Amino acid sequence: MLNGFKGNSVNLSPLAADDFHRYERRRLKAAIALVTVWAFTALLHLVVWGQWLVYGLVLVTGVHLVRVLRRVPQVTPEALPSWQDTPPSERTAAYLSQWPTVSILVAAKNEVQVIQRLVKSLTAIDYPATRFDIWLIDDNSTDGTGLLMDQLAQNQENLHVIHRDETATGGKSGALNQVWPTTPGSILLVFDADAQIPPDCLRRAVPLFQQEQVGAVQLRKAIANGTQNFWTRGQVAEMAFDAYCQLKRNALGGIGELRGNGQFVRRTALEQCGGWNEETITDDLDLTLKLHVNGWDVPLMMTPAVREEGVTQAIALWHQRNRWAEGGYQRYLDYWRLLTPRRLGWGKTLDLALFWMIQYGLPTAALPDLVLAIARQRPPMLVPLSSAAAIFATVGMAQGLRRSQSASLFSVLVQTVRGMIYMTHWLVVVATVTTRMAIRPKRLKWVKTQHGDVDDPTVIEASVSSQS
Repeated sequence: MLNGFKGNSVNLSPLAADDFHRYERRRLKAAIALVTVWAFTALLHLVVWGQWLVYGLVLVTGVHLVRVLRRVPQVTPEALPSWQDTPPSERTAAYLSQWPTVSILVAAKNEVQVIQRLVKSLTAIDYPATRFDIWLIDDNSTDGTGLLMDQLAQNQENLHVIHRDETATGGKSGALNQVWPTTPGSILLVFDADAQIPPDCLRRAVPLFQQEQVGAVQLRKAIANGTQNFWTRGQVAEMAFDAYCQLKRNALGGIGELRGNGQFVRRTALEQCGGWNEETITDDLDLTLKLHVNGWDVPLMMTPAVREEGVTQAIALWHQRNRWAEGGYQRYLDYWRLLTPRRLGWGKTLDLALFWMIQYGLPTAALPDLVLAIARQRPPMLVPLSSAAAIFATVGMAQGLRRSQSASLFSVLVQTVRGMIYMTHWLVVVATVTTRMAIRPKRLKWVKTQHGDVDDPTVIEASVSSQS
């Protein structure tokens, strides 16, 4: 009942996989984008009406951000009943047919410390065992991960292990692409090896696919070691803001995004997009745009959340966020010709453009804006626009923290202030990434984050109200 195909809402034919092969000449496109942003910033300083243009952008952006914050999300569909609590006498074939088939994919490389915990949680999911299967993909591990996977699969009929050797290419995307076409599920679910999974995640998320326009669903991400130090506490606030922002953008008809860990994808939607892109370093963000261009929506579920390990050191955070920023920027360079109202509709196009300006445009323009301001002995021109974005982030972070945990108002205030200080690193990351991409190319490779065996019961997860 959940395999229905959704045609594009503006009566455009679906794009084939070949239509998305836009990653050639990224360096040239990055250079053109950089010069354009810097030239536009200089223009604002040089023309007499530059400040009024900034005020106009502040007005348009501010109105949209206020609408995002004020939007009331739709109510989440009712979850499927607990399979574990269903009496055996009611577990008939007709009853089973109401449960969509789900194939769970995990691509892992050198994850021997966490893979056993993951398998234990996957096999304990509250869902009929005959309606979901698990596919563990050992991507040429050298630490014994593959051997441990084989041992764990011996007594699990619905658990399959695939081994890739040193000749395999494509990183995580290549691993997923090798396996997903052979899986039986009408819905595909991707987890990272360090994921900590609530047992009710499937029966709560799959009802969203009853809506024909839904091509994928993202679970809210939470940080499992969120009380460890300043960096992990900052990531707690970051994830809370990200989830809240996505929830509201979706409610307004804007762009919802996949976040890799805990992403459900409708098989027919993935087929339409040609699978995961093996020429990008952020397969989730790349697939996000392909889904939207093909007319699909990507809602987010606030509860349940999938927990993952946050990076604990500044240098590891720097490298991880550089990969995220570069991958996020790549997709705009790759698919810019397709990001039009004709394909996305006006609502998604406006939302995408304004959030690109906040996430990438403003940090990229910050340096030339500051240099010209000093040279002309006047305040930076983009301060009003940056201030509007900062106010939105502060309010959204506070609201996200309130929605994702049980804490006092004072605690939320402290976490928000700390989170906003932490988030300033994104300004430096994005500014350096957009400049570097215009100057020198980077070889694509799967750089994994090191995982430990984190299981912190004191963490941040508390009862969360449904999406309403």
